[in-house]
Amino acid sequence: MDAPVAAGTQAMREMNSWAILARLKSAPSMSVSALSAATGLSRQAVGRSLEGLASAGLVQFLQPDRTAARSGRPAQLVRFRAEAGKVLGVCLGPKEIRVAVADLLGNVVSSEVTQLPANAPAQEAVASLLAAIETVLLAAGSEQQDLWWATVGTPGIVDPETGFIKLIPSMTGLAGNLLARSLRDALTCPVYLDNDIKLAAQGAHRQDAQDVSPSLVFISWGERVGAGILLNGELYRGSSNDAGDIGFLDLVVDTRQAMTATAQTERAGLGRFEAWVGTAELLHLARISANEHFDSKLLTHLKTVDDYAAFDAFVAAVRADKPAALAALNEVCRRFALGILAVRAILDPDLIVLGGWMAKCGERLIDTLLVNLSNQQLGAPRIELSELDDDAVVQGAIAHALSELNRAKFHRPGAGRTPV
Repeated sequence: MDAPVAAGTQAMREMNSWAILARLKSAPSMSVSALSAATGLSRQAVGRSLEGLASAGLVQFLQPDRTAARSGRPAQLVRFRAEAGKVLGVCLGPKEIRVAVADLLGNVVSSEVTQLPANAPAQEAVASLLAAIETVLLAAGSEQQDLWWATVGTPGIVDPETGFIKLIPSMTGLAGNLLARSLRDALTCPVYLDNDIKLAAQGAHRQDAQDVSPSLVFISWGERVGAGILLNGELYRGSSNDAGDIGFLDLVVDTRQAMTATAQTERAGLGRFEAWVGTAELLHLARISANEHFDSKLLTHLKTVDDYAAFDAFVAAVRADKPAALAALNEVCRRFALGILAVRAILDPDLIVLGGWMAKCGERLIDTLLVNLSNQQLGAPRIELSELDDDAVVQGAIAHALSELNRAKFHRPGAGRTPV
């Protein structure tokens, strides 16, 4: 949709400035005449807005274009200064921290991945996060005052208005306002906290080709299972802000499997569905399958105490078409298809994007899911793998930060959420 334009009041001039910035962000540079034609504004109105934007450091006037084969005065060119500020995208999880600094066009200029020890205390996790932020700023050649916005994703149920974490089973020590308070004390820019999967959904929407899927569900499928829902391009939270917590679905119908899911739920704090289809259960199924198929080599790899190594071995076996691995994949996809059907029946989204550990299985995962969905009356939804891999949350955080800057600093019309 074209950017709205108007003329007259100060608010309308700000809308015009936003429309001009939106055009400038789409090209390396544009002439005043081209901006006038693209926005429908007069050259005088464009000129006034550009002067104000230049004073704010957001645009730069370039040397006139003297190479064009035309008579008369060379065109005055102008460009958006993406380097004028920086945004911070963060993903804080129980096993690692991902931090990235991006310019005002979303181009990442520095990033850092920090591993966390198992069951790291909350204070240690926060200290590691603050250290990682300092590291990426230093690598980017930036300082705190260069940051215009910081968006942070973390597991659990987060109140986006306050940053208060209501429930976070995988990092229980972070429940409350410790993270929000620490970031507010350490950073000089606005800080926004939200659920990691909700941010990943925004990242997936940004990566979707030209945002052609206004209704999109991003499902993170790993040890835990959760979804972020975008309806008509807007994040849907639900009345309790936990819409998309599909890991808590109860779709287990087999008594023996129900007992197993219950035991895993009690042991790891998992929901019924994620205990039934998550990577821990997948590796369990793969070990049984490897034993039944007499694949001793795969069984040895799967018995490692390192979940990362075991899962990598499983993925390698899937890609090598090992029967034991394919049988386990088919069974977990048969189960997961029931969750897909629930999403399809209730929301009927344009697109479902799969991320998380399971996405590492590649297109074989999609093919196996579609086989298990093929006999359903409603028909299978369009399913794709996330292109963002492990950076889905960070990219979503950056997308959110840029969206909020469009609203708050670049005067884009529309509502937004208050930062911490």
